[in-house]
Amino acid sequence: MGKLDSLVKPCQYGRGVNMSVSHDVGARIRRLRRAAGLSQADLAGDGLSPSYISLLEAGKRTPSVEVLVALAKRLGCDASELTGATVEASVNELQVELNYAEMALNNGDPQAALEAYQSVQGSVTADSQPEIWYKAEHGIARALEHAGRLEEAVTRLEALRSHSVRRPDLVSRLSLVIALCRCYRELGDLSHAIELAESTLRELEELQLAPTVIGVELLSTLVGVYMERGDLNRARYLATKAIDQADTIMDSRALGAAYWNASVVMHRNGQTADALVLIEKALAIYAEGEDERAFARLRNAYAMVLLQSETPQPETARQVLEQSLATLRDVGSSVDVAYCLSALAHAELRLGNAPGAIQHAERALSLLGPDHRLQSARNHLVLAAARLVQGERAAAQESYERGALMLEASEASRQASFAWAELAEILQLCGDDERAVWAYRQSLRCMGHRETFTGQSVASST
Repeated sequence: MGKLDSLVKPCQYGRGVNMSVSHDVGARIRRLRRAAGLSQADLAGDGLSPSYISLLEAGKRTPSVEVLVALAKRLGCDASELTGATVEASVNELQVELNYAEMALNNGDPQAALEAYQSVQGSVTADSQPEIWYKAEHGIARALEHAGRLEEAVTRLEALRSHSVRRPDLVSRLSLVIALCRCYRELGDLSHAIELAESTLRELEELQLAPTVIGVELLSTLVGVYMERGDLNRARYLATKAIDQADTIMDSRALGAAYWNASVVMHRNGQTADALVLIEKALAIYAEGEDERAFARLRNAYAMVLLQSETPQPETARQVLEQSLATLRDVGSSVDVAYCLSALAHAELRLGNAPGAIQHAERALSLLGPDHRLQSARNHLVLAAARLVQGERAAAQESYERGALMLEASEASRQASFAWAELAEILQLCGDDERAVWAYRQSLRCMGHRETFTGQSVASST
C-alpha cells in the first residue's frame, strides 16, 4: 500500500469529494493522465498504488483533498480541474478550521492551535492553495511562540519574511517583523531585534505612508526592546511618537498599547507618578475591550509599578496579580503564567515572604524553559534576593552571578550592571572583599567603563 492510500477516505473534518461526482473526478483524472502520457503506475508514484488509481478512474473510490492535491501536482494542473465546485466547499471547511485554531490561540491553548494549523497545512500545498497554506504557516509560527518554543518560531518567521518579498499579497511583512522582534527580545538578541525593527521603520518613513495600527504596534514593540537594553532616551522618544501616531488614527487599542509602553518607560526613568497616569489610561481602554489575556498582562505591568513606586503597595499589587493569574490560567499561555508568577515573586519578597517568592520564581523558571533568557535572568535575581533574606548567602551569590551573566549575554547592560553591584554588596557582607571588587568592576564595565593598562577606569560610550 502506498503512503497516501490511507487517505482515500474522507479525512477527519469531512473534506472528501462527494460520491455523486466520483465518476466525473475519475474521468477527469483519466483524461488528464492520458494527455500527460502517464501510466497508472506513473501517476501513482511512491505515495499511491496503481490499483487505487484504477479504482479511482472507474469512479469506485472517493479521494480525499490530500490525494487530489497530490494527483493535481503530478498532472501539472490545479485541483479545481479535477473536482470543480467541490474545492470551494473544502476551502470553506479549511477556513472554519483556521478560525478554530485562531480561537484556541487567543484562549491560551497554543498546543491545540498548533495541531489545528498543522492539520490545515497538511491538507493543502503552497502551490494549490497558497492563501490557506501561508495563513496556516503563520499560525504555526505564532503558536510556537506562544508555547515558548522561540527558536522554532524564529526559523518559521524568518522563512515567511523571505516569502513576503515575493508574495506581499499573501504575507504581511510588518506582522512578521513584530513577531520576530518579540522573539529576539525574549531570546536576548536585542541588537538583532533593534536592527530589524529600525530598518523596517526607515522603509515606512521613506514611503511617507500615513500612520497605521500595525505601524504603531511596531513602534511599541521597539520601545520594549530599547528598554531592555537600557537605552531609555531612545525608548522615551519612540514611546511619545507612538502615542502621537495612535492619536491621529483614532484607534483605541493602538493608543492603549502606546500608553502601556510609555508608562513602563516613565517607570524605568523613575517617573512613577507619570507612569501611573499612563498605565491607568491604558487600563481604562483595555477594560472596554474583549481581550482578557491582554488586559491581564497589562494588570501585571500595573502591579510592578505599584511595587516599585516611591510608596510601594505590595498588598494591592499581590491582589491585582492574583486576579491576573486566575485569568491567565484560563486564557493565557504557560509563558503568560510565568510572567505573572515572576511579578508575584517580587510582591511576596516585598511582603517579607521569602519562601513564597522562591516558590513563585522557581515555578516561573520551569514554565519559561531555556529560550526565554531575559525573563529567566530576572527570576534568578529574585531568587537571589529571597535566598539572601533566608540567610542562604552561597545560594544567593550563585543566583546573582547567573542572572547577571545571562543579562550581560543578552546585551541588557544596565540591568546586568545592577545585578553585578548587588552581588558585590553580598560578597562584601560575606567578607569576600577580593571577589566583591571583581563584581564591582563587572558592574562598571556593563555601564560603559573599562580599565586602561594602568588600572585606572575611564568612561567609554556603549
